[in-house]
Parts: sequence; structure tokens; C-alpha cells
Amino acid sequence: MLPEDDEKPEPTSADVGTPEAPSSAAAGRRRGGHTIRAKYGEDYYKRIGKKGGKALKEQRGSEYYRTIAQKGGMANVNKYGPEHFSNMGKMGGNTTKQRQDPDFYKRIGKLGGAARRRKKSPDSDAS
Repeated sequence: MLPEDDEKPEPTSADVGTPEAPSSAAAGRRRGGHTIRAKYGEDYYKRIGKKGGKALKEQRGSEYYRTIAQKGGMANVNKYGPEHFSNMGKMGGNTTKQRQDPDFYKRIGKLGGAARRRKKSPDSDAS
């Protein structure tokens, strides 16, 4: 960061490209990935995203995701406050109540702890 007294340098035409003759990098940015999509296919970004996600999971482990999820959750609580999440839960419960049959909550209440989330099998692929 520059001190307040120092002037910021002005970008030159070599830095940003001129409107008459943009640099090749600036021209590439304007196409927004269309060239890559045309060359490698529509699902290219999806494929490389999955590879990157798997590599990161292998490198850092599942605890990494737990940690960043917790940080994100705490940031949202600080931003919106706990009352926001209470209201959202009530709204979701009311929507579920409207969409399901009248005995829905009675049925799931009887399941109790048996309704806990099951571990995914390694061959299942969540897309």
C-alpha cells in the first residue's frame, strides 16, 4: 500500500492496451473463456473443477473443509445475527409443512436418531 502523500503511478498504454490496438492479453480477456470452451468442450470447466477438488481433498483432508465451512458459518452469523437463522429455520419448517402431508412431522419424529445421515459409498458420485 502506498502512503497517502505518494502519488499513484498512471498506467501506460503498454500496461492496459490502447482502445485502437489492445494487447493480445486484453483481447483474450474480452472473449471470456469462449475460446477455451470451443477448444475443449462445454464441460471443460466442470471436469477441471472436479479434478482440482479431488486433488485438494487428498492434499488437505476432510478436516480442511470442516474448518472453512465453520469459518464461513461464523462469518454469516456475525454478518446477519442469530435471529436471521432462527427466522430462516422457521420459514423452512413452514414451507415443509405446507408441502408435506399432515402426518409428516409425526412420521419423522418417530424415526428419531435412526434418521441420521448415512455415509456415502465410495462409488457414489455426487455431481
